[in-house]
Amino acid sequence: MKYFCLLILTGLFLVPVSVSAATTKFEVTGWIPYWRAEKGVADVMPHLDDITEINPFVYTLKKDGTIVDNGKIDQEPWLTLFAAARAKKVRIIPTIMSGDGATLHALLSNSSSRIALEDSLAALVKNNGFDGIDIDFEAKKAETRPYFSTFLKGLYQRMGKKWVMCTIESRTPIDSRYYGTDIPADATIYANDFKMINKYCDRVRIMAYDQQGIDQQLAHQAETSSEVYAPIADPRWVRKTIEVASKDINKNKLLIGVPTYGYEYDVMAYAGSQYVYNLLWSFNPGYVKEIATKYGLTAQRNSAGEMFMTYTPIPNASTTEQVIPVPNSAMVAAAAAAMYANTVNGHQSFRLIDWPDAQSIAGKVELAQTLGVRGVSIFKFDGGEDPGIWSVIEGMTQSDMMPEPGYVAPRIAPDSISLSLKPLTRALGIGASGTDVRTLQVVLNSNKDTAVATSGTGSKGHESTTFGPATEKAVQKFQIKYGIAKVSGSGYGFVGPATRAKLNTLLANL
Repeated sequence: MKYFCLLILTGLFLVPVSVSAATTKFEVTGWIPYWRAEKGVADVMPHLDDITEINPFVYTLKKDGTIVDNGKIDQEPWLTLFAAARAKKVRIIPTIMSGDGATLHALLSNSSSRIALEDSLAALVKNNGFDGIDIDFEAKKAETRPYFSTFLKGLYQRMGKKWVMCTIESRTPIDSRYYGTDIPADATIYANDFKMINKYCDRVRIMAYDQQGIDQQLAHQAETSSEVYAPIADPRWVRKTIEVASKDINKNKLLIGVPTYGYEYDVMAYAGSQYVYNLLWSFNPGYVKEIATKYGLTAQRNSAGEMFMTYTPIPNASTTEQVIPVPNSAMVAAAAAAMYANTVNGHQSFRLIDWPDAQSIAGKVELAQTLGVRGVSIFKFDGGEDPGIWSVIEGMTQSDMMPEPGYVAPRIAPDSISLSLKPLTRALGIGASGTDVRTLQVVLNSNKDTAVATSGTGSKGHESTTFGPATEKAVQKFQIKYGIAKVSGSGYGFVGPATRAKLNTLLANL
């Protein structure tokens, strides 16, 4: 989106100020996949008041640069959705996606094919009355970097008053990605130029999902706690990726990508609680009910704030058969496999399913507000996500991007705090969110030596549900005070089993 700029003389500097600067409302956008168009449209239609922008995930790119409409976007159910969205002043910005790095390099490095693509996209937007286009070009080669930037510049110039949205891969900090290993010489060579993306994209969606094992620092912390760990998007990792991106991309443009799907893994357990994960497939949360019923499992929340269960498949078992008649812990299969591997010094496999529910998605929304970015982008709205997500985002588009200066969390009466506290059951680290984080802060604030803050948000009576830097420092003081961890040692500032046990002991006496 192009804006006229005002020039304000401030000292010796000329500062450009966009006329959109006053518009700082939190934004919620979401993709609707063409392969579930009818369900996705039916899902979104009643909630258009709570959405800033819809992104039909419809277009792909052929090797010759031709744009393919996979979802018949000029037909129903899209037409009804578009009419309703326009009436509500919801932006309609379809996505064009390619994950073919070789094709992207060939098209963008050739000036003729690049310009032809820029012209085609501009015409597509104009002819269909869209508000802009979302560029989702993934798996690009490092050598494509300058050509992609040139493409964005040309597209930006052609789009006039229309929006250029960019959906890009997350970037994990080097020290986290290669934690405990040698850093490759080409580790900092990237396919995306964040500064150019900031210049030519009106919004930048960071695909802060599909984390799995890319953050080796967090994976190591989980390993020391004997935790199965293959998250879709741990808030601690999401925070890192956004902090990296915001060094070069204006926070006013950044949106955090939030997943609604889960993954199933085949996991091999080795002696010493070592796990190797093999990704099998993705799923919508409804799939979990079938597995839980079949194996008599009860889901639990992990340190990433997501739900998970483990089980050992029963060959040829009926999907409706109640294989285990009583509910079992989500960790039952993982614990059994680890015990077997340790006993015989061998290995044993089991299945892990991990998925986000409405509560974990609420944590991502809260994180976006805490970090002061523009909003969140949901992947995906297709009728298969946890329906509770709509309660999470209801009214969010009417709220500000971040709290007003001087904001302090509302004080909670001490009696109401003590009645609601429950023992801590999961690992916690920076970026985590939930009522258990508030419980953690209450325990830390019960002793002045480990207080989270002396005033404002996080202080006694003003505990929050977000695990930020202040909470991390308080945990570190707690660990030193009780001899649980050493400065800069393993688990320092992280609530693992030993720290959690001590916290729960103190909690019982509050």
